[in-house]
Amino acid sequence: MADNTQKMSFQAGEAKGQAQEKASTLMDRAGNAAQSAKESVQEAGQQVMSTAQGAVEGLKNATGMNK
Repeated sequence: MADNTQKMSFQAGEAKGQAQEKASTLMDRAGNAAQSAKESVQEAGQQVMSTAQGAVEGLKNATGMNK
């Protein structure tokens, strides 16, 4: 009986360890996805700012305000 209880306890601990490892892997993947999304948004924001600055310069040139 004691051997059976020890075996079950070992298996429960092993299952817990595997679940923790899977959770850790999922958290790492989620963190990587969030970082990638953040970088994409920042890049898009920089592109929008650059386009807007170009438009302002074009408008200044067209109206003679850049002289």
